Amino acid sequence: MRIQRIYVSIMMMIVGRALSAISRVDEEAIEEIKGLPEDYIIQMVVVPGGPGFKVRTVGDGTLEVANNTQRKVDLSIKFKHLSHAFSVLSFQEGTAEAFTKDRMIADGELSHSIRLVRILNKMEAIILPKFIAKRAVKRYPDNLGCMEKITKAVRIYARVIRHLIIGS
Repeated sequence: MRIQRIYVSIMMMIVGRALSAISRVDEEAIEEIKGLPEDYIIQMVVVPGGPGFKVRTVGDGTLEVANNTQRKVDLSIKFKHLSHAFSVLSFQEGTAEAFTKDRMIADGELSHSIRLVRILNKMEAIILPKFIAKRAVKRYPDNLGCMEKITKAVRIYARVIRHLIIGS
């Protein structure tokens, strides 16, 4: 259980930063984010009191990590148990499957949570090896070429690492 908590904490940190990064790298993700209100706070967390992250829409189709914000969250994706978060974040189970098995709760506007799931799916398709991504997402994108995938994945990982090291 302790190892699961450590793993989920690390993955939540990475996913939050990867969401911010994809919003600067992928046109489809940018368009999805533009469909959300400006200064919209999204949270993904394990309840009760588990690890999580917050991101905020900037208004130009980008997201930024907003873990220190005290403002009310507009959309909260909650894992009901640490083991459920571990299953999703270790790619044993896809996000859509976890929702259908009632392991996650979306607290907020339904259409906004659907947008978030599409962004998460695109992010996973890009940054994960194809054989893992196919298990993690409901439908792997047909139009994601190898060079595009590699180029965007490198850019996303570079932004995540930069954010983790220098915080910007």
